[in-house]
Amino acid sequence: MRIGAFEVIDIEEKPKDPVVIATLWPWIDVNGVGTLVLREIRKRYSASEIGKLSTPGTFYDFTRYRPQIELEGEIKDMNIPNTTIYLAKRSDKSDILLLRMREPHSHGELFVRSVLKILKEFGVKTYILVGSMYDTVPHTRPLIISGYGMGKTAKEIVKKNGILPINYRGPSSIVNMVTKKAYESGIETMVFIVSIPQYVILEEDHEGKLRLIELLGRILDIPVDEDDYLKVLDQKTMIVENLERSPEIKAVIPQLEKIYDMRMRAAEKEGSLELSPEMEELLWKTIGKDVGKA
Repeated sequence: MRIGAFEVIDIEEKPKDPVVIATLWPWIDVNGVGTLVLREIRKRYSASEIGKLSTPGTFYDFTRYRPQIELEGEIKDMNIPNTTIYLAKRSDKSDILLLRMREPHSHGELFVRSVLKILKEFGVKTYILVGSMYDTVPHTRPLIISGYGMGKTAKEIVKKNGILPINYRGPSSIVNMVTKKAYESGIETMVFIVSIPQYVILEEDHEGKLRLIELLGRILDIPVDEDDYLKVLDQKTMIVENLERSPEIKAVIPQLEKIYDMRMRAAEKEGSLELSPEMEELLWKTIGKDVGKA
């Protein structure tokens, strides 16, 4: 079945009150946080692929997004970069459509219209874009989640969960038009971006993933895997050990902590800071040292 620029398989039973969780690579996927979130939800609910762009070369420059090839004496397989849709079925809750979008290099307006047609076809009422960006934050403090909601219910959710506002004017992605147009068509929309320390470069950032999974858990009743807390501790230990070999970065951390603390005090006055008890216990401490609340 063709929907806009997407080829989608015919589904016998349409998704039940589906919510879309989307991420955009590479614009807001620092340290792979958004990718990890979608991968976790796919695994949790055994989500299946239901669609992708029929001709991804319409949108993508394959000298910038390189296809991946598998050679064993001959070409065994080639993986072509694409935007893919997965369906996570949940028996007693709203189903989830997972949308891993790649930034288009051309025909951006067609890309946006095609995604909006997908939302309309499946009767989506809520659209959530998640991701991560570098920020002037220290690794010794809990990661900040900033964002916004468009729509009455979305605004209430954002306020209830202590999401810091985003104030920005500058270059962006054409894919942000999906968020804007979705809201204008009556879909409740939310954007959640976790701030990553500029000096922490990882292939898989487990702390960033955990912060977003916890948030989505409160909104959509997605349980947190307890093993994720152990992964965060292991990774924080590695970061601390690596910083011992980087006195230049260690020297600026106190300044970053001061900036962070001022932001948090301002947020607390507005009543917009909230952490789960588990994250409070885990993240207000560095290894062997209580850094205290901001």
